[in-house]
Amino acid sequence: MTHRISRRTATALGLSAVAGIGLAACVPGEGSEDTAGSGGSGGEGGAGEWSTDSLTIDWATYNPLSLVIRDQQLIETVLGESVSVEWVQSAGSNKANEFLRSGSVDIASTAGSAALLARANGSPIKVIDIYSQPEWAALVVGEDSDITGPADLAGRAVAATPGTDPYFFLVQTLTEAGLSIQDVELQPLQHADGRSALEGGSVEAWSGLDPIMAAAEVESGAQLVYRNVDFNTYGFLNATEDFIENHADVAQVVVDAYEQARTWALANLEATAQLLADAVGIDLAVATTVITERSNLDVSGVPGEDQLAVLEAISPMLSDSGDVRGGADAVEKARGSILHADFATAAVEKQTAEKQ
Repeated sequence: MTHRISRRTATALGLSAVAGIGLAACVPGEGSEDTAGSGGSGGEGGAGEWSTDSLTIDWATYNPLSLVIRDQQLIETVLGESVSVEWVQSAGSNKANEFLRSGSVDIASTAGSAALLARANGSPIKVIDIYSQPEWAALVVGEDSDITGPADLAGRAVAATPGTDPYFFLVQTLTEAGLSIQDVELQPLQHADGRSALEGGSVEAWSGLDPIMAAAEVESGAQLVYRNVDFNTYGFLNATEDFIENHADVAQVVVDAYEQARTWALANLEATAQLLADAVGIDLAVATTVITERSNLDVSGVPGEDQLAVLEAISPMLSDSGDVRGGADAVEKARGSILHADFATAAVEKQTAEKQ
């Protein structure tokens, strides 16, 4: 499999080499506590060994590594019987953020854009691992639609899930076409409901999310009329600041599991696709397309300059959207404090050592 390197990533790497992206205050691990490996004994989960007796974590069809971890019980195996692990499905980044804000989950997966939006609006979350660099959003229309591109959306009913990458994809797409979100009739629907609305004719376009989008292509002839990998942000694994501070030992176990799952998934793409097919109830061929063509799992799990470059690019859009109460200042503050790279740094080093 050939893994894509987007223009965005190449640009970020170039800027990093020349000028450190101008965000030296936010390099991986800086400004964060020395929590990687602290707390607990890191053993096999004996009674009283861990800082908590429960962990609630999400799984999501847009996060393939979560499917691997849940299926193989990687977290449960390390924590043992003294820590109960509850898995909760996130239907979208907005739902994952709601879970985190309410405290009903400790760790959850979102798109990078959604994580920045949440933190800018006061949600005390930080990204502790990067699970993918996907192309998971695109502009979708029906099989017989006369819409051929973003410019045709003016005055049309368009479905998207606010607070998620497909929504921000739509905003950027409209901007590139000289339009704004006010120029369309936005229908704020959850991802699966957006597909249903498109197929039922109550909207004329949908800013879709895989694997639902890929299934719509095969099962109902939906067309992707606009794609742009640079408008997709990374997959962020997020934890609350309280969990990071008070349960660093368990957070490290989770991130270790993510890096273990990444290694396994890259070596077993067909099996990973089967897990996705089973979770969503879609044909294996559709799931294989999502995993092999639209999900780049072969990226560093350590959050750092590549992610900050992406967040910097979308920050003006967030500031101008009216969706952040504190405007540009709140967005900048959130971007400068969203990384917590210690766990991922330790986990990647551990995986590297085990491969040698």
